[in-house]
Amino acid sequence: MKGFRKIGLFSPLVATLYNLLLLYVVYFLARVAYLLVNYSYFQQGLSFRRLMEMFGGGLVFDTSAILVTNIPYIVLMLLPWHGKENPFWQNLCKWVYLVVNGVALAMNLCDAVYFRFTMRRTTTTIFSEFSNEGNLGGIFLTEAWHHIYLVIAFVLVIWVLWKVYRPSGLGKIQRRWWLYDVVNLLSLAMLAPFVVAGIRGGFTTAVRPITISNANQYADRPIEAALVLNTPFAFYRTIGKAVFVVPDYYADPQEMASVYSPVHFPNDTLPMTKKNVVVLIVESFGREYIGALNKNLENGKYKGYTPCIDSLIRQSVTFSRSFCNGRKSIDGMPSILSSIPMFVEPFFLTPSSMNHVSGIASLLAGEGYQTAFFHGAQRGSMGFMAFARSTGFQDYYGREDYNEDKRFGGDDDFDGMWAIWDEPFLQYYATKMSEMKEPFMTAVFTASSHHPYVIPEKYKDVYPEEGIIMHKCIRYTDMALGKFFATASKQPWFKNTIFVLTSDHTNMSDHDYYQTDLGGFCSPIIIYEPGREPEVQDKIAQQIDILPTLMGMLHYQKPYFAFGIDVLQTPTEDTWAVNYLNGVYQYVKHGHVLQFDGQQTKAVYALTDSLMQKNLIGKMPQQPQMERELKAIIQQYMERMTQDRLQPN
Repeated sequence: MKGFRKIGLFSPLVATLYNLLLLYVVYFLARVAYLLVNYSYFQQGLSFRRLMEMFGGGLVFDTSAILVTNIPYIVLMLLPWHGKENPFWQNLCKWVYLVVNGVALAMNLCDAVYFRFTMRRTTTTIFSEFSNEGNLGGIFLTEAWHHIYLVIAFVLVIWVLWKVYRPSGLGKIQRRWWLYDVVNLLSLAMLAPFVVAGIRGGFTTAVRPITISNANQYADRPIEAALVLNTPFAFYRTIGKAVFVVPDYYADPQEMASVYSPVHFPNDTLPMTKKNVVVLIVESFGREYIGALNKNLENGKYKGYTPCIDSLIRQSVTFSRSFCNGRKSIDGMPSILSSIPMFVEPFFLTPSSMNHVSGIASLLAGEGYQTAFFHGAQRGSMGFMAFARSTGFQDYYGREDYNEDKRFGGDDDFDGMWAIWDEPFLQYYATKMSEMKEPFMTAVFTASSHHPYVIPEKYKDVYPEEGIIMHKCIRYTDMALGKFFATASKQPWFKNTIFVLTSDHTNMSDHDYYQTDLGGFCSPIIIYEPGREPEVQDKIAQQIDILPTLMGMLHYQKPYFAFGIDVLQTPTEDTWAVNYLNGVYQYVKHGHVLQFDGQQTKAVYALTDSLMQKNLIGKMPQQPQMERELKAIIQQYMERMTQDRLQPN
């Protein structure tokens, strides 16, 4: 411990920041090693620009990993206690720093070798994957010998880190001890919000804590996400996240597939119709708010809050019962765009989000469609950009892109919290589509009908407070949607387009029916195709049906993967819906909803029993068949998630 400096008031803070910055170099070198060891996997389409994008994105995940793993070190260094400035404490800090970050470096280098077997960053699932293996020690030593250059690199980096490590100092404190303690306390307090923001991935309320799926935001291919990530981050973000456990309902895969399979094959020989596809995902736009879908509410007097959508419904195909497959925005995206329901945890908050996933965008991009996703929030918000890129959207337009378009109002149209207001952003959406080459497939995710439930100042007298606080926001967004369709109807691409409108999930409610276990999942599914005969089909529909239904309407001629069904081509008695709520699966079919906890049926209710008051368990003839079908759905889901089989083959 030679060469210590005299202890100034800010010496501990300066030394801590210096040593943390050194770790960015360590993580950078580990990522370079990861790239070089597996260069053949990443070389396709690799350019300096792409490399900088991935390495730049990697800084976000490196920051999170560095801060999480070094919290003990930061606290030890900045502890507001002047008695810690002694050789023992300084050596303790240095060893904690070297051991913790040595382990992190070793994880990254080991994973560089293991990548070729998994094509992904290793997560905590590795412990269950190899729990029954007895030869791991031998395998590790063999691989270490075969990759001795990585062992040498590890030793060299740790030696350099030992040499360049900076302690806070030794000797007498240059000011009164109490002032030293106060400065250290303030240093801790000052660093705390930056540490939290770094771990989360950003300061703003629009950014959720980043997960491994956010790496797709910086990757053009799923495999590239592994280069963006680092292994310590992948580990700590999946601790306690072993959410997908494969049940053993069916021992015979063929028997299970005969009951239910998510692999779809073309059911006609008609040539593909390359119509444009536009999917509008409207924030919190639950079925409850729409008058045209609630003619029985309030003794037939219910008008709802959506006159524009009511008008659209009179020209569209809708369904007597329609549901979302989750209760969060991050549930809605995979359900609507990739036909993946939310079971147990949101799909793209789990390790399985790194699976090879298809979607409407990737399927149609393969047929020559131009694809784009629109969301008026900042890029990266809610993880939407990452998911959009991973499922085949070629372009992404967010708040930054809107601001750069001089035809619109820029950040003057920002709502101050989440995103650009719906009215101007939907006009931007329509304008940008008119600049795209047909056929195109786009999706937009609106934002204004969201907490904190405010609307633009100029509309406060137009849409005053009424009912619950959500209603004025619904009226505003409905107006914005009406103006969008008015603009779209004047575009040359309009008549050659299929529009699908749904919500990401439901929200605040003031009717008892929509507050039940099942009622809380009631979302609109509206299919508008100019020139098509409007109708209300007496069927059960759900968000995961949107993808296969669109493929059917377009006469898509290749096998594809989707957990839902083509609801338009399925007989009424065979339509169904499924969702997951607090450990219970709800399966809707045959005029009933069955609640199943993974082991046994807990309840069965008739759909006519709107408040779910009369449990019919054991009294409904179709209950055994419904249980059999639901078990097949669950097992198919869990097997395919854990085995990365979200593709038709």
